[in-house]
Amino acid sequence: MHFDRKTLSDQELISLYKSLLLPRMIEEKMLILIRQGKVSKWFSGIGQEAISVGIASVLDADEYILPMHRNLGVFTTRKVPLQKLFAQWQGKRSGFTKGRDRSFHFGTQEHKIIGMISHLGPQMGIADGIALAHKLRKEKKVTAVFTGEGATSEGDFHEALNIASVWKLPVMFVIENNGYGLSTPTNEQYNCEHLADRGAGYGMESYIVDGNNILDIYHLLKDLKHSMMENPRPVLLEFKTFRMRGHEEASGTKYVPQELMDAWAAKDPVANFRKYLTDNAVLNPELEAEISAALKSEIDTNWQAAISEPDFEAVLEEELNDVYKPFELAITAPEAEVKNIRFVDAISESLSQSFERFPNSVIMGQDIAEYGGAFKITDGFVAKFGKERILNTPICESAVVSAGMGLSINGYKAVVEMQFADFVSTGFNPIVNLLAKSHYRWGEHADVVVRMPCGGGTQAGPFHSQTNEAWFTKTPGLKVVYPAFPYDAKGLLNTSIADPNPVIYFEHKLLYRSVYQDVPTSYYTIPLGEAATLRSGNRLTVLSFGAGIHWALEVIDELQLTDIDVIDLRTLQPLDTETIFESVKRTSRCIILQEDSIFGGFASDLSAMIMENCFQYLDAPVLRVGSLETPIPFTKVLEDQYLPKSRFRMQIQELLAY
Repeated sequence: MHFDRKTLSDQELISLYKSLLLPRMIEEKMLILIRQGKVSKWFSGIGQEAISVGIASVLDADEYILPMHRNLGVFTTRKVPLQKLFAQWQGKRSGFTKGRDRSFHFGTQEHKIIGMISHLGPQMGIADGIALAHKLRKEKKVTAVFTGEGATSEGDFHEALNIASVWKLPVMFVIENNGYGLSTPTNEQYNCEHLADRGAGYGMESYIVDGNNILDIYHLLKDLKHSMMENPRPVLLEFKTFRMRGHEEASGTKYVPQELMDAWAAKDPVANFRKYLTDNAVLNPELEAEISAALKSEIDTNWQAAISEPDFEAVLEEELNDVYKPFELAITAPEAEVKNIRFVDAISESLSQSFERFPNSVIMGQDIAEYGGAFKITDGFVAKFGKERILNTPICESAVVSAGMGLSINGYKAVVEMQFADFVSTGFNPIVNLLAKSHYRWGEHADVVVRMPCGGGTQAGPFHSQTNEAWFTKTPGLKVVYPAFPYDAKGLLNTSIADPNPVIYFEHKLLYRSVYQDVPTSYYTIPLGEAATLRSGNRLTVLSFGAGIHWALEVIDELQLTDIDVIDLRTLQPLDTETIFESVKRTSRCIILQEDSIFGGFASDLSAMIMENCFQYLDAPVLRVGSLETPIPFTKVLEDQYLPKSRFRMQIQELLAY
């Protein structure tokens, strides 16, 4: 292996050697401890240290790195305290996740490290968002994100590289090509000679690098970083290396030919660099022994301190309170001036006034810039706020949601518009596994609102008409908002954008241009988790949200029913159970109307909650009314049959007569 020090001093070479040796020595200790049963699981990066150390040595301390589970060298080079790192692996309270996650599934803003989730792909989109935030602030910063060759088969890889290229984001996309994804060799994962060749398809420069040569890595990345600061753009880097241990320690390496193991063992990045330093009189046996002894002492001392920490007891209140970032809403009352506007206008006004109030806010979505969005909600926003804050995106929902998380990590508020709520399925993973879990896992909030134009009644067919709130109401960590009136739509969206937690915000398309209301012209907020009682009575409680509220009111008026409690839930998470239970206890009857089909829908859980908490007050079963158990059809006569309005008319009469 050929090393070229170029202008590096002896001191700098020794510093790189120490940075390489520390993660290797930690790993060697972990391998002993796992055999002793003192560590439960370990993902080894032995043989790959030069990549982690090289990148962490080149990037500044305030530039973000997004590593994976074989990148211990990133954490040690960034000087993450070893005791805290060891405590994390052992599930101690002083770790980064309070025992809620393990290994490297965490981040630390202090050290500008953003850890992975097991789904791998979303972190590449996060890197896009982080780099976008730097670019918006005109900061000359580079972001580095790691992935393995296996994860390059995921759609998120394509989406993130495409976005970075289109937006000219200064991201180093680092592929550690170590030969195997668990046990699957590279020739069964992709059909090209080099993964770096894919860069051309994104209009992106790419490099193939010897991932075991610390000096080649260091010099290339140093030059690239300087170039990317002056000329912002993404770069694809394929590091050829090898995984010398199992995918995780228990899986072993029996599937790897021995001759391949032997060939790569001869390319060991630590041993070869040590030999180079010794041959060039930079390192001698005495200094080497001194360095090793000092690192061993540091490791042993911090390990002993970590395992000496007491195991902690589970505290129920703490677990529940850490799901969301605490948020004290400063209630902003509306001014007296009002204007009669449509639902769609209320959404647009909210976005505009929130963007004025929060200059660190960005909206991303398909066709939302000059075109103004599929429903013209952001029409004129480019002229008002600039194209850098009103971002047209490629058709790639998953990476855009992940980019929203990256913006949040780097100090921005992100609004993501799904062109139709149906399309969120292609962005489902980062919503439920990334946005929803981040604050609970390691205390990092997700300041992202996902806007969801939804619902039937417009003859838009199976792919543009779903109301899929139940996909999200069962996911802890998400807030779900579903207004029915322009006044609520504006105030609740203002609150959702102000809230630092992830909010899934449903906007029923049928209501966009059919419902008018007097709405304050000024900015105002409505707290999440407070239902609205539209009519009061003692005979029956009607619960609904979105278009369902309007259908319920129409039926009640057609049947000339009086003395009915009609409650618009407005937000589904958090849910105003106090108002619901108080009403049901008073009326003794309850019917729930939702547009979604019944089985597995939101009404099912709401009905169960009422039965559990109000059973002794009920004079009749709680009824659920919803759409048919089919996909939503296109033709009007079929859609009318599918939707629940006619069935609600029949069942409310039956319930009153029970």
